[in-house]
Amino acid sequence: MTTYERQDPMLLVPLYEHPADRPEAWDRLISSAGRLHSVVLNPDSGPGAAPDERFALVAQRLRDAGVPVLGYADTDYGRRPHAAVVQDLLRHRDWYATDGAFLDQASAEPELLPHYGRLAVAARATGVRTLVLNHGVHPHPGYADLADLLVTFEGPWDAYREAAPVPPWTADHPAQRFCHLVYAVPPGALAARLAEELAAARGAGVHCAVPGSGAHPWGTLPYALEAAG
Repeated sequence: MTTYERQDPMLLVPLYEHPADRPEAWDRLISSAGRLHSVVLNPDSGPGAAPDERFALVAQRLRDAGVPVLGYADTDYGRRPHAAVVQDLLRHRDWYATDGAFLDQASAEPELLPHYGRLAVAARATGVRTLVLNHGVHPHPGYADLADLLVTFEGPWDAYREAAPVPPWTADHPAQRFCHLVYAVPPGALAARLAEELAAARGAGVHCAVPGSGAHPWGTLPYALEAAG
């Protein structure tokens, strides 16, 4: 078993807000480029039906700042057709020049490894350099061979505090291969710092902890960037 040196977590930010509605949030995000692992671009639960010049502009600004831009595509736990997911990735590339992909609602089951393997090959063929699979839980270890980053927790703060120990196989990979996305984090620097410390202690070198809750928690910036403002 290989062990790796722990490093401070970087931020993967899924900011699901239109730049026209929250320009100050996007400005703060871009100005914090040095702290960012990547940013998920999600105009309309995917690229949308047509290009949006406001999203194209913030994507360009992020790329100019050296931040990978991940095009959002829902995989519906393997139920969404391969061609539909790839079409989303092509539209992200052609409309927003994304250089990565965030495949949401990814299955964690070993039976669907071939399906996600084909998606990974297709994503790389579209030009994806940073591929993220959002399982929301720890998947079968074979998924680590497919993507650059696995989201192994997504959920509210209360569940995160009580989360089960990470499986032993994760120690065979560097922390920068794992991400935790936590919402409904209580206000105050103490909880935000604890979320970061928990991510590091659980072997996740990438994280995001936000105050948002309910059906749309990812419309808020992570505490780490709110505090910086």
